[in-house]
Amino acid sequence: MAPTLLDLAHWSTWAVCAVMKVPQLAAVLAARSARGVSVGSLLLELAGFLVFLRYQIYYGYPLQTYLEYPIIIAQDVILLLFILRFSGNMKRALFYAVIFWGGWYMLTLRKWIIDLAMNSCTLVSAASKLAQLRCLWQTKDSGQVSALTWSMSAYTCATRIVTTVMTTNDLAVLIRFITMLILNIWVTATVLRYRKTKKTN
Repeated sequence: MAPTLLDLAHWSTWAVCAVMKVPQLAAVLAARSARGVSVGSLLLELAGFLVFLRYQIYYGYPLQTYLEYPIIIAQDVILLLFILRFSGNMKRALFYAVIFWGGWYMLTLRKWIIDLAMNSCTLVSAASKLAQLRCLWQTKDSGQVSALTWSMSAYTCATRIVTTVMTTNDLAVLIRFITMLILNIWVTATVLRYRKTKKTN
């Protein structure tokens, strides 16, 4: 039973992650606007994903426990490029690329750096969710924010809690996924609330 549950959790996570950002990308492309989508949130999320991926690779964790991260990172980069394009800030793309590339390299210069980064990663990722919530609260408009994307993120956090318990049992990773699950549900509920408010007005 346990190997079947583990395989199901892995495969369903990969399947969801393969299309996780597609609804958000489609909404931004259709509107040719990123109204409601927080660039700060996306940058923090990307930083958190990069640190988490680097940590998993550094410690030699099984590929199945982090295979979705390159896929999500690629989708986030594409989304960031569309947001920058529609907001007229494409010049910032090179700056962000240099920062993230340099950070990726520096993370593994010393063991204590990657450990500290992973412990900070939960705070960075939580800050990304809080930045999106703040944007929603300020505008009281979900704009082009996709509730489906955020609910898929919640699902993948839930499955990764299961896979982490069954494989590495890494406490820092578990805390991260539990925190992200709660915040992803909160963002999803907020998006749905403001979408409903907008329709009734």
